[in-house]
Amino acid sequence: MKKLCYLFLVLVLFALAAVSASAYEHEDYYKGAQKGEVLNVFNWGEYISDSYEDGMLDVNREFEKLTGIKVNYVTFESNEDMYAKIKNGGVSYDIVVPSDYMIERMVDENLLQQFDPNELPNYHYIDEKYKGMYYDPDNRYSVPYNVGMVGLIYNTKMVEGTPDSWTIMWDEKYAGKILMIDNPRDAMAIPQKILGYSFNDPDLKQLDDVAQMLIDQKPLLQSYVMDEVFNKMESGEAAMVPYYVGDYIIMSEVNPDLAFVYPKEGVNIFVDAMCIPRSAQNVEAAKKYINFLLDPEIALNNAWYIGYASPNTAVVENEDYADYAENQYLYPDEEHMPNVEYFHNLPQETLKHYSELWNQIKMAGGTDRDVYIGFAATGVVIVAYLVWQYVRKRRREHWYNFPET
Repeated sequence: MKKLCYLFLVLVLFALAAVSASAYEHEDYYKGAQKGEVLNVFNWGEYISDSYEDGMLDVNREFEKLTGIKVNYVTFESNEDMYAKIKNGGVSYDIVVPSDYMIERMVDENLLQQFDPNELPNYHYIDEKYKGMYYDPDNRYSVPYNVGMVGLIYNTKMVEGTPDSWTIMWDEKYAGKILMIDNPRDAMAIPQKILGYSFNDPDLKQLDDVAQMLIDQKPLLQSYVMDEVFNKMESGEAAMVPYYVGDYIIMSEVNPDLAFVYPKEGVNIFVDAMCIPRSAQNVEAAKKYINFLLDPEIALNNAWYIGYASPNTAVVENEDYADYAENQYLYPDEEHMPNVEYFHNLPQETLKHYSELWNQIKMAGGTDRDVYIGFAATGVVIVAYLVWQYVRKRRREHWYNFPET
């Protein structure tokens, strides 16, 4: 582990170098923006370096300084939420960052437009193993942004021993202390693996079995969560949750009692990638933005800030990224690699059944606690905002003490 003072010196020097446009490769590529030009970006929450504090970079502001293009940056919590916005066509975005299976679906439904990433000067930094992926075999619709896997985060002070199976999430001894991820593909994937099913089998009866397991589990749950997972796990309010490895790394810096495991039944591996929607109004600016995010310095800042594995070779090979590159949760070698499977797009009939079952799951087993939460909605919003502000600061500081594997 690098010493704090050394890291601080490196990052200060890095920031001083990066404030100049000349710090970025292929500077000429970014010229030609028109006055008043705007780029609309739709990305996951907390998924880009966005502050100059602690030697980091505000990536969107750097892009604006370099190009003169104003970035209008909007966030979403799930692939399904993002898809609904793009499908409905109420708002036009120039960049979206879906996950693999959602890219496949959006291509099938003609919601994304083609472009040639080989025309981007920095595209050569994308590792070859992340090109020609199943969801974009000809590299015509997407450029990889981040790579990750889902595992079980648990509190070692609250959970006995070292769990190795997803079935612990149905253990009654942890009733009221279990969190479940709040999106259908990730949540339903867990009983799918317990039952020995593929994530991508369209069989409707299998989905019925999966939904029943989640309904049976519901009395044991504290709540379904997305971004609020940080506060609950960092504060010790909950004992376990299935969530993304990059977010575990950040949470563990706040609460060292947290640990992580890839359950033996299998886990989801995913690639999030940058795409240009069919309805984009500023395609050329979108290409410039994608290329900018591939720049070695920008990609390194994002990798530090976000905490996920990077598909960018300039990042992985950077000596200042060594603590991350050697982490077996992020970059597992053959010995540490879990049983993984990608999500794929599914037939329309199956997708419809997913949606119907998810609604049934979420509505099942309502309690007085749920009613109380409904009446306290205003307070929840206020708390969520404070948590969001705290998470932002915590993310900027997490790389000072990188967790050991």
